[in-house]
Amino acid sequence: FDSLPPAHYKETMNTILTWMQQSETKLSMPQVAIAEYEIMEQRLREFKALQSSLPEQQKGLTYLSTTVEELSRKGPAEVSQSYRSELEVVLGRWKKLSAQLAEQCQKLEDRMTKLQRFQNDTRTLKKWMAEVDVFLKEEWPALGDSEALEKQLEQC
Repeated sequence: FDSLPPAHYKETMNTILTWMQQSETKLSMPQVAIAEYEIMEQRLREFKALQSSLPEQQKGLTYLSTTVEELSRKGPAEVSQSYRSELEVVLGRWKKLSAQLAEQCQKLEDRMTKLQRFQNDTRTLKKWMAEVDVFLKEEWPALGDSEALEKQLEQC
């Protein structure tokens, strides 16, 4: 019995594996070109929520690591090696998931900044185009009115 992990070990392992699977699924959603800031904000909130749950899941990983260490001291080598291998796979996935999560958050924040800048530039351009349109539709001054012609030349 000393070579078997406690029931809490399996529960913790299943919880972490389920959490990682759900997180990997969210991260693997296709990266499409999103032009709506609100959608990008929602996606970033989801990623930030996953990031904020990392420390809680880390506690479970720490528990699994210490339990495997205890098993390796008490139990037969082949049993402890199988648990070590299982834990190594989980830790590898964990490391990859954490890095992907941080990378996706950073990319999304960068894209949101660029989109916001683009939207601001577009608004400015549209305003300028409306002003130019009004100017172009103004009546041209008479040929003999040099003062009005000079004023319109300055506006151009």
